[in-house]
Amino acid sequence: LNGSHPRRIKLTAPNINLSLDQSEGSLLSDDNLDTPDEIDINVDDLDTPDEADSFEYMGQEEQNANKDASQEESESIPEYTAEEEREDNRLWRTVVIGEQEQRIDMKVIEPYKKVISHGGYYGDGLNAIIVFAACFLPDSSRTDYNYVMENLFLYVISTLELMVAEDYMIVYLNGATPRRRMPGLGWMKKCYQMIDRRLRKNLKSFIIVHPSWFIRTILAVTRPFI
Repeated sequence: LNGSHPRRIKLTAPNINLSLDQSEGSLLSDDNLDTPDEIDINVDDLDTPDEADSFEYMGQEEQNANKDASQEESESIPEYTAEEEREDNRLWRTVVIGEQEQRIDMKVIEPYKKVISHGGYYGDGLNAIIVFAACFLPDSSRTDYNYVMENLFLYVISTLELMVAEDYMIVYLNGATPRRRMPGLGWMKKCYQMIDRRLRKNLKSFIIVHPSWFIRTILAVTRPFI
């Protein structure tokens, strides 16, 4: 420094090679980018799917799809044949009671159809004897008891109309009938109310064989209304 004016010193910057050439002094030399040999990746050693594997997989999918379609066709709903239709008609009976059409489940009442039968004739003409056997009624412990009794009621009423041509009598067989098989008062009352007016008028006798105290009580209560 000399005097009041400072002396300026000019510095010269060193030459820096910024080229991408692999030369000494290059910033991108191989020395700075060296990696360990153990992480070198050989592309030829990689197990990758080729085109043949891809086509084979797609072909397998197509085969599975065709197999599923064939299985669905084989498991389709079978056709409702004429024989099955006739069998279904035998399991259900359509009757008209009180000017109303009713359907009876004949399969569920099959074991109890003997509850009503034709016992022949008496006197002159076609005076029918209708036998009602309470021992053939269903057990009240059944889970579907009400359903069975409803269908059995329709069967008894419709059968009675077919059996009776003129006057008739009913013979009620109560012997050897356990309490759990005896019909309830409501069921018997419904039967009487649903009987056609002609049948009620033509009923000449109602005979009870071996009546129990329960039946005697029912008769005593219902006699004024019969």
